Amino acid sequence: MAGFGIPVRVWDGVVMAWIELDGAVNVRDLGDMPTEDGQKTARGRLLRADNLQDLSAADVRKLVHDIGLTTVVDLRSSNELAAEGPAPLDAVAGVRHAHHPVLPEVGSSTDVIADALLARDRMDKFRYPSDPVCGHYLGYLEDRPDQVVGALRSVAHAGGAAVVHCAAGKDRTGVVVALALTVAGVPAQAVVADYAATGERTEAIMARLRRSRLYSRDINSKPAPLHRPRAETMAAFLEQMDARYGGVASWLTDHGLSAADLTALRVRLRSGA
Repeated sequence: MAGFGIPVRVWDGVVMAWIELDGAVNVRDLGDMPTEDGQKTARGRLLRADNLQDLSAADVRKLVHDIGLTTVVDLRSSNELAAEGPAPLDAVAGVRHAHHPVLPEVGSSTDVIADALLARDRMDKFRYPSDPVCGHYLGYLEDRPDQVVGALRSVAHAGGAAVVHCAAGKDRTGVVVALALTVAGVPAQAVVADYAATGERTEAIMARLRRSRLYSRDINSKPAPLHRPRAETMAAFLEQMDARYGGVASWLTDHGLSAADLTALRVRLRSGA
């Protein structure tokens, strides 16, 4: 890890390899995580991040030349992409941009968006009343299974490192990364620890988003504690994956991820560890 210049910390007994950048605050390499069979995930294969719009030239060099980034898996909506405009990595030759919006596309009308958000909140509570955030995560699977599967397929077939990101790098990114790590054989408690580690950067993430015209209203509309990831939420989500769908692998193959793709994802995240 030292070769990447990545500071390593331990979160709840799990190694967290933070990548310090000028233009993003919630970035880490998901290598060196434990697997059920006593191995570790591979370094430099899967990264997770918050919004990548503000990367500096030095950030781009670190990601592309030092770490070997070849694929950006962007989970933001089409509206977010249009509002934010081009990102620094978009112009880099050899870096593929894979857009997989895991939230329903609701158009640009303010009234339509407001109605959609209200309906979504109700459904989140209906899906999992004791933790609507978990219900929200289950909604990604129900509303956009093709995009969730597509995101994991993009990771499986990336030529080099793939970075999965959304706006905060917490919810949409947290779910897709949790599915990928589970396929790789990372135990649930370690997946939960990775998800919860974002809490260490919550204040910095919120400060970034508050400076954005696109995200500031949403950030300021909720009490600060609601933006912090709860380990219990991810634990509940993984439990529901087993209870409702027979596990992550079963859900993925039932929704279009081929056996070959599933194997490619597992091998990619584990080989060279």
